[in-house]
Amino acid sequence: MEYTQAEILQTVRMVEMEHMDIRTVTLGVSLQDCVASSANEVAERLRRKIRRLGARLVQTVDEVSEEFGVPVANRRLAVTPVSLLMGGNRGDYLCLARALDELAGEIGVDFVGGYSALVHKGWTAAEREFLAALPEALASTERLCSSVNVATTRAGINMDAVRRVGELIKEAAERTRDRGGIACAKFVCFANAVEDNPFMAGAFHGLGEPEAVINVGVSGPGVVNHALRHAPRDLPLHHMAELVKKLSFKLTRAGELVGREVARRLGIEFGIVDLSLAPTPAPGDSIAEIIEAFGFERAGAHGTTAALALLTDAVKKGGAMASSSVGGMSGAFIPVSEDAGMIEAARTGALSLAKLEAWTSVCSVGLDMVAVPGSTPTETIAAIIADEMAIGVFNNKTTAVRIIPVPGKEVGEWVEFGGLLGRAPIMPVSELSSADFIRRGGHIPAPIHSLRN
Repeated sequence: MEYTQAEILQTVRMVEMEHMDIRTVTLGVSLQDCVASSANEVAERLRRKIRRLGARLVQTVDEVSEEFGVPVANRRLAVTPVSLLMGGNRGDYLCLARALDELAGEIGVDFVGGYSALVHKGWTAAEREFLAALPEALASTERLCSSVNVATTRAGINMDAVRRVGELIKEAAERTRDRGGIACAKFVCFANAVEDNPFMAGAFHGLGEPEAVINVGVSGPGVVNHALRHAPRDLPLHHMAELVKKLSFKLTRAGELVGREVARRLGIEFGIVDLSLAPTPAPGDSIAEIIEAFGFERAGAHGTTAALALLTDAVKKGGAMASSSVGGMSGAFIPVSEDAGMIEAARTGALSLAKLEAWTSVCSVGLDMVAVPGSTPTETIAAIIADEMAIGVFNNKTTAVRIIPVPGKEVGEWVEFGGLLGRAPIMPVSELSSADFIRRGGHIPAPIHSLRN
């Protein structure tokens, strides 16, 4: 890729004035050759491999970031789903969780993803044991992130797994009661999980991926927010879309440049650029404020689903123009606690769970970093997940739920997580019972349009 002087100067301006950064450089590592019959043997094998491939990751990312003048917010590690590493045998999954967490601290990454299971059609005895260990694994570690895929368009929705995940979320929250249920902030439940996602908490290194790979998550909501707020108030929507598309092109180019250089220096393959707009609690770095810049009093108003659809589509088109290596989820994230505009919209009642659910039909993922009362029944948590899984399955897209039932908190109170996880008001959930529906279990069959062969 060749860069013009004007393009370089524009990127410098975006970095200095509009909060542009590379949100994450994520090293994906296959642990398929670490499979063994005992947890201790698996742990020893994965230690050797991750130390060999990841020892220079943070140093290299820092060097490239400084040389190119583009900030990189996070350095992360993603591994093969851990539930697969025992060769089908039952074992001490907590041993593996703690080994990965210690390794993440040793090599200096912010998070490690891949403490994951793929149970969209069912589970083995070993996977059942893995899931049982999940709440304690999240509660007793700092950097470890986890995900469970319970649905795909091809398989439908495993409602037994949805119910089990609801139970695990409640248990994880209780195990970290003194920290606002923060274990749940490191866990996500997926439909149609992707194998090359560099973002947490849902990153894992898919079975179709190479031995090791560098994936980049771009971000840049501050850049888009700044541009839209300075656009003429009567600028037609298709011109607004073009503006977003051009900015996404530049953001993607910068992200791929950094990622390819890190990969080259490490002697590792470059994978993809995920060009999702990922907010932070910092002023101006907000997806909600971008939506409002289209012409709304507050995020959550009628019409904001259409605006989010326009934004997501324009981001994807701009990235596809810039690179042939676009992957991950690529669109717009809507994590409530991590977005200052969404926090305010939720606080004032402008943004409800129902509106967030509607948004998820057109954005990158799903209900994200939503805090609800700790007294919310397990079946209600599972029903919220089921709704989101249905949106993903029947629309053939990735959706997810990262929900935190905050122990001891009720609607109107707040929970503080700090850092990129931010703070969130406790949002109301429906008081109508979904218990009998969830207790039925079984499967919701795949939609007819899944039969494409």
